[in-house]
Amino acid sequence: MSLELFIALRYLRAKRKGLFAFVTTAIGVAGVTVGVAALITTLSVMNGFQTDIEKKVIGAQAELTVYGGGSSPQQAERLRREIGRTPGVTAVAPFILGQAIATYRDRTMGMVLKGLDPSREFAVNDLGKTLREGSWSGLSPLAGSKVPGIVLGEELARELGVWPGETIVLVSPKSMATPLGLLPKLQRFRVAGLLHTGYYEYDSTMGYCGLAAAARFLGVEAGASGFGARLASLSQADRVASRLRGRLGPGHPVRTYAQMNETLFAALKLEKTVMFIILTLIVLVASLNIASTLILRSVEKTRDIGLLKAMGATPRQIKRIFIAEGFLIGVSGLGMGLGLGLLLCWIIKTYPIVRLPADIYYLTNVPVAVEPLDVAAVMIIGLLLALLATVYPAARAAKVDPVEAIHYG
Repeated sequence: MSLELFIALRYLRAKRKGLFAFVTTAIGVAGVTVGVAALITTLSVMNGFQTDIEKKVIGAQAELTVYGGGSSPQQAERLRREIGRTPGVTAVAPFILGQAIATYRDRTMGMVLKGLDPSREFAVNDLGKTLREGSWSGLSPLAGSKVPGIVLGEELARELGVWPGETIVLVSPKSMATPLGLLPKLQRFRVAGLLHTGYYEYDSTMGYCGLAAAARFLGVEAGASGFGARLASLSQADRVASRLRGRLGPGHPVRTYAQMNETLFAALKLEKTVMFIILTLIVLVASLNIASTLILRSVEKTRDIGLLKAMGATPRQIKRIFIAEGFLIGVSGLGMGLGLGLLLCWIIKTYPIVRLPADIYYLTNVPVAVEPLDVAAVMIIGLLLALLATVYPAARAAKVDPVEAIHYG
């Protein structure tokens, strides 16, 4: 053990008259503890919400989407095989996407209609697991009927006031030429089921029907307007997308799940960054408490500093003593804050202390995800702030004149 660290430990453990010095030290440690615990807990909760949203977004759509299905069914099939042969792609499913107006009795809602083949679609996403009522097999017309089935998002169905088994009318934005002129294209659909992805943007706007029904209603002659793909690893999304852009050319835009939800993920990242900066101010305030504690300690130990210098201690050694003392206070606060933060995360994750309204957040408990990199960043920043807080008190103590300190200290 070095001389500086030995003296710093003696100062921290020494019994002094009164409680003032002890209280100031305890406040410094407690401030760092609370700041670090607040940072770790808040970031873990935000990570939990972000992870939950990402799972719901990825579960409701393909990890990679290629737009443009070609001009004929044969060309669409060749495009599907080309995408499937790309390294990193494990499954491909065609889809048809378009907008429509859904009407039921006196209610009207705008929506996005997606035509899909369930046997292929569920290989590229987890949409098949989100069905709450009905069946995906109901997308095919019933025996003796020409009305195709449609699966609606739960929120969209609620707004329309429709339930499985009832019939809605979709109005296409594309007009249909008739002897009477251009008229809107109408198509009746029987509600075959309701799904709940947990992501409001999808549940309130999406409807799903069979590929053939969507092609007839939206006038897609190629039988597909794009393809969704599942990847072997999400980390390869950008690499596979770049490879596909080079193979398919500009006529087939390729977008990853992150690019399709760029605004959402950017907002989540910005929110996390801002909260990190704001809560770091708590640790900064605690570091200022450490600085004030060391300044008071340097005044209290003026005579001791003079004696040390008279015995041969250099200004650099005096500075190291106070830096070591501030470092020990900071490390104590960081260690206690880490333990408290992880304990709070465990309690929040394990016990339903905070209940969320399920109709707003689609979950009842607060999600928590502790990221080691976030914890490491909090510890490093806390340690740096604690060390910076020792610079001025250490420099001030190192400038003490030994003669005056011994005489007047």
